[in-house]
Amino acid sequence: MASKNGRTGKSGRTTIVDVARAAETSVASASVALRGEPGVSERTRARILEVAERLGYQPDQRARLLREQKSRLLGVTFSVHQTFHAQVVEHLYRAADARGYGLVLSATTPGRAEPEAVGNLLRDRCETLILVSPEISEQRLAELTTRASVVTIGSDLRVDGVDSLRSDDRQGITDAVAHLVGLGHRAITYVDGGAVVMGRTRRDAYLDAMRAHGLEPRAISGSPTEESGVDIATRMLGGAGPLPTAILAHNDMIAIGVLLTLRAGGVAVPDDVSVVGYDDTRMAALASIRLTSVSQDAARLAETAVERAVLRVENPAEATEIVTPAKLVVRETSAPPQPSREKTPSR
Repeated sequence: MASKNGRTGKSGRTTIVDVARAAETSVASASVALRGEPGVSERTRARILEVAERLGYQPDQRARLLREQKSRLLGVTFSVHQTFHAQVVEHLYRAADARGYGLVLSATTPGRAEPEAVGNLLRDRCETLILVSPEISEQRLAELTTRASVVTIGSDLRVDGVDSLRSDDRQGITDAVAHLVGLGHRAITYVDGGAVVMGRTRRDAYLDAMRAHGLEPRAISGSPTEESGVDIATRMLGGAGPLPTAILAHNDMIAIGVLLTLRAGGVAVPDDVSVVGYDDTRMAALASIRLTSVSQDAARLAETAVERAVLRVENPAEATEIVTPAKLVVRETSAPPQPSREKTPSR
C-alpha cells in the first residue's frame, strides 16, 4: 500500500505504479503520458503529469535502457585529485544531457587504478568510454577498443580506433615562456608534474622554448599537487642562492602551492617572483589568487568529446585526433622583474 506521499517499498522511491494509483489510471496510461506519446486524453495526461510532479517521480533511466536493449550511457574516468578533471566532468554532463545521454562516472584514486575504474564502466554497459587524462599504456588502450568505443581527453597517446582530444600543450607552454621573456624575465624555473600524462610534453616544450630564447633552462621535478608546490617553494626559500625571477608550473595546483608559500615567506608575487600555472582552473581566477595561467578550454574539449562519443555510438565513424589551441590568460601574478631582482630569501 502506498503511503500518503505516494512512496512505496523499502527504498522510498516513487514508482510509476504509485503515480498511476494516485492519478486513478492504469500503469500503461501513466507510461504513455509521461513519455509524451499519444494514446491518452489531454485531461488525463495533465492529471498524470501533475501527480508525477507532486510526488517527485523520476523515471528509472537504466531500467528503460535495459528494456530497449541499448545503452545511452557514456562512461567517464577521471582523477578525484585533479581540479581540471572536475571542470571537464561538469562540462561533459551538460554536453551529454543536451544530446539525451547520461554519464556514468568512475574515479581513479591512489588506491583505485585505471583498469578497475574502466572495468566498472564496462560492467555498466557503457558503449563509449571517455577517459580524462588516462594513465594507461598504448597496449591497454588498444585492448579497450575491442570492448567499447574510446575517446581520450588530454592525452597525446595515439592508438588506432581511439578518438584523441587535447589542447596544444606545447604551444601553451611556449606562449607562457614567451610571455615571461617579454616581460623581461631571464631566470625562469619550471616545476614539472612528474610522470603524469602530458608531463614530458610540457617539460620538453619549456626546455625548447628557453633554449630558443637563448636562456638556460632550469627544471625541477615535482608532482601534480598543491603539496608539491608547497614543498618546492619551501626548499627554494631555504636555499642558499637567489630565487628565480619567475616560476612556471605544470599545472595550477602546483602553481598555487608555490604562490601561497612564497607569500607566506615574505616574497611578493609578482614584484619579487612571477608565478604562472597551467589549466586555468576556477581556483586560478579567485580574487585572492588571480593566477596567470594557460587555458585548455575545458568546455570545448568536453563538448567535442561528447560529440565524438555520440557519433561513434549512433553512426560509427573513423577515429580522429583533434588538437585545440591553448590560450594564455594573464592575471596578476606575472609582471616585469624589479631592477633589484637578485633577491635572496631571508632566513
